[in-house]
Amino acid sequence: MAPPVLKKSRSAASATCTLTFFLPTTALDGAVSVVGTFNGWTPGLHPLRRRSNGTASTSVTVPVGETVRFRYLGERGRWFDDADADEITADGSVVHA
Repeated sequence: MAPPVLKKSRSAASATCTLTFFLPTTALDGAVSVVGTFNGWTPGLHPLRRRSNGTASTSVTVPVGETVRFRYLGERGRWFDDADADEITADGSVVHA
């Protein structure tokens, strides 16, 4: 599978950060969702949706300064981490918003 891409966008007008998770659609083998501290580790709440530019993505908004832990969950229970995260631990990918 191609490496995931993670983008952080901070809002100057508010104290929030939007995290956008991308995968190339060619790398998808069925449905993939992002599961983490922002959604109570609940599968399926943030599925990656196919876009016309050849990627699949989803976004979440979290408070600036929050440490977010997450992993991708593919079909057949396959978990994987994001190479673009700030760090990867035994608990998964970590990003500092």
